Amino acid sequence: MNVLIVEDEIMARKNLANTLTRLYPDMKISGETGSVAETIAWLKNPENKADIIFMDVELSDGNCFEIFRQTDIRAQVIMTTAYDNYAVKAFEVESLDYLLKPVDETALKRAVGRCLARTGKDAGLPQSDRSADKDPQGRKHPKERFLVKLNDTIVPVKTIEIAYFYSEDKATYIVTKSGKKYIVDFSLDIATCRLPDDVFFRISRNCIISLPAISSIIRIGSRFKIESAPASSFEMIVSRSRTDDFLRWLEGR
Repeated sequence: MNVLIVEDEIMARKNLANTLTRLYPDMKISGETGSVAETIAWLKNPENKADIIFMDVELSDGNCFEIFRQTDIRAQVIMTTAYDNYAVKAFEVESLDYLLKPVDETALKRAVGRCLARTGKDAGLPQSDRSADKDPQGRKHPKERFLVKLNDTIVPVKTIEIAYFYSEDKATYIVTKSGKKYIVDFSLDIATCRLPDDVFFRISRNCIISLPAISSIIRIGSRFKIESAPASSFEMIVSRSRTDDFLRWLEGR
């Protein structure tokens, strides 16, 4: 796994490199740059390879978005910045994650875990982390929040505030405990990979429910109907194929 670190603060660059190599022994820091111009030159050199790029937003000669305008970045990009006002632009250039400085180690591992899930590569995880990393559902690092785009605004929705997800007419929605509804740009399959298994359960092809949102369960023959809070606009029916797993999930609490 090759990594490029784009950071104009030398100490921040060294600290990130040291943390990455400590957590992921097989990860190779293949390059370090500190400016827009230097990074563009590095990326345009065919001899340089990067699977993941950790990219600070504000560099010594401008901001990193100029790099996206002048190069074709195919690596997974994780933004690192001391400012939270670049979230919209980071979303627009499809960065995989957005970490605020000082970078929290748990957040860093979550971001790298997402990169590994997308690339299917092994970065030399510590043995204690390997079994979780190999989970085909990618549930090692559940997301603490989901970023929802509303026109030119990014709304962070905390996972603990989500009542359920559902899909309808080829769109996916989040419904919060307070009853707010947001459309998102990912599928329920992706959502399942990013949620804690002990709190959320996919009851059917079109719905993922959180345990706190279940107000009652009604048996209908060999199936179950869920009454939720807030109430749903559709019938929450547990699929027959998921009934046994659903009961085990409930009992496991």
